[in-house]
Amino acid sequence: MLATLADAPLDDPGLVYEPKYDGIRALVAVVPAKGKPVVTISSRAGNDKTAQFPEIVEAFQKWWPADAGAALLDGEIVALDPDGVPRSFGHIQERIHLVAERDVARRAATQPVAFIAFDVLFAGGKDLCALPLDERRVHLEAVMRGVPAAVLRLARQVRGDGTALMAEAQAESWEGLVAKDARSPYRPGKRSAEWRKLKLVKRQELVVGGWTAPRGSRHRFGSLILGVPGNDGGVLKYVGHVGGGFSQEALRAIGARLDALAQKTCPFDAVPPSNETPHWVRPELVAEVRFSEWTQDGHLRHPIFLGLRDDVTAESVRVEGQPPRPDPVPAKRGMGRGEGSATVDLPRETQLLLDALTEIESRNSGRLRLANGDVLELGNLQKVLWPELGITKGELLRYYATIAPQLLPVVNDRPLVMRRFPDGIARAAFYQHRAPDDVPAGVRAEPVPGDTDVPARLIGGSLTTLLYMTQLAVLSQDPFFSRVQSPSIMDFAAIDLDPMDGATFERVLDVARWVRDELEALGVTAFPKTSGASGLHVFIPLPPRTPYEAGRLFCQIVGEIVAKKHPKEATVERTVGKRDPTSVYVDCLQNIEGKTLACAYSARASDYGGASTPLTWAEVDAGFDRRDFTMRTLPARVREVGDLWEGLRTSPGIDLTAALDRVQKRHGG
Repeated sequence: MLATLADAPLDDPGLVYEPKYDGIRALVAVVPAKGKPVVTISSRAGNDKTAQFPEIVEAFQKWWPADAGAALLDGEIVALDPDGVPRSFGHIQERIHLVAERDVARRAATQPVAFIAFDVLFAGGKDLCALPLDERRVHLEAVMRGVPAAVLRLARQVRGDGTALMAEAQAESWEGLVAKDARSPYRPGKRSAEWRKLKLVKRQELVVGGWTAPRGSRHRFGSLILGVPGNDGGVLKYVGHVGGGFSQEALRAIGARLDALAQKTCPFDAVPPSNETPHWVRPELVAEVRFSEWTQDGHLRHPIFLGLRDDVTAESVRVEGQPPRPDPVPAKRGMGRGEGSATVDLPRETQLLLDALTEIESRNSGRLRLANGDVLELGNLQKVLWPELGITKGELLRYYATIAPQLLPVVNDRPLVMRRFPDGIARAAFYQHRAPDDVPAGVRAEPVPGDTDVPARLIGGSLTTLLYMTQLAVLSQDPFFSRVQSPSIMDFAAIDLDPMDGATFERVLDVARWVRDELEALGVTAFPKTSGASGLHVFIPLPPRTPYEAGRLFCQIVGEIVAKKHPKEATVERTVGKRDPTSVYVDCLQNIEGKTLACAYSARASDYGGASTPLTWAEVDAGFDRRDFTMRTLPARVREVGDLWEGLRTSPGIDLTAALDRVQKRHGG
């Protein structure tokens, strides 16, 4: 029997409430036999999973009472953390695909699991499916009486009032609750509104219809192309790509399965858009993803891969609870000096995270459990980092939790340089390149190929890593221009417009416009953003396999052209003492391997709490006050204008050869 995603009251005397466990659904059959009972584990799709979970089989065989008879139990197999607390699906998904006994044993030694029973279909020689749920619960409790609580467990259940259980679910970042009609019979294989899922986290099972070619040195594939079967169960309707959430092991294992399903024809009703070459597969694999929301046109926003589900058939996949996109909330301008934040309609998962961070800040420290099961120890959240604005570490954590859907794709796979402000922006900061030796689970730390001076760096892309860095009082996110897989290849170049102390911001805007004009004359589209401090950044998307030297030289050519045409306002002079004190330095020297700039959506250690904000060129032309763009106003602006940095992230890159040819024709040499 399957639950339906639907609302349900939390105080209905006719309902019972249970945690929605985040594992794989399983039916466990126990049949008495001489010596020890025979135990069989089956997935929701009917696949035999007995060999994958030998510790569950062994636990039943050791505990099952000799006079208990045969039974058929319904429940969930979940991964456990070191404290025995159920973890997210991502921690168990790789195990469900293992076949070799040695591989299973090795995984079992590092990732314990438990079977949590929540229903019984057969016991005492009787088929119990026709009985109401509350009577089946009595039988279930009798069957599970005295069960050892480590590997075998009885699901929690409360009747009539699920308010307290929901509060616990929110505080502990569970997936949600299941509300069940206490009088409902068990309907094998049927989805029924008598069981309703009350989800706190948006998740969806989707069919894999193809994959895109990897970029740089990433192995096997770049992203999976996802869809849902049409009403007739035939061709797929495209809903999005997912490229985040894959470990190297997952890339290899899933890549092998994709190869076995390869086909030449597209399984979608229309060829989906793609920035990389697509490859098609027979639509048989089912992926589960976490995402922030559905767009108005039915596409996933910010999906993260959780795992493949072989306990679900492709034919059974249906979209659950696809809501319309909320109306944008206008950003309130003129709030850059700490007057307050504009109201933003947030995804429920984000709001729950913000509530948890607020609660921890009220105690100054505590354990934060993220929706994916990762746990962070947070401390000193009441520490004021921006004294004049009263911005605490807790507020900075909440800012990054809010803006993460836009920021994480910007830093994904990129090595990060940490600039730490343990005593706030008014005191000395220090740079840290090396990742700490004992980073928490879920924080990505890896060596960068060729970087012999630093054993391992933090690598961006996960909320866990982002919040961990914030806990270390790293205020800004400063990524490489390249990815850890290809450190010598830059994805974009940047021109940093850095004003001297005597230069007005209006002069910075003038220089930015001139840079834009020169780039447009060369057929180059560029993307501007505030630095979050006193200047502006102009980013240029580069074609694949562009070395750092090529990107740097191109920017230097553009900078020299602008400085030559506007010598009083712009300069490329490297020596500070030789610059006009009212000029803007056109800095291209960040385009060197290992150099960084604060990325889009990053907070900055500026006196006004600035955040590096993507702009339109129309805004640059119209002019603005840079102090309007802060960590307190940026979330509402994003709701109003969307992710303006997406164009840079998804661009195939400029035609650098053609641009250099135009330089030759226009300027010679």
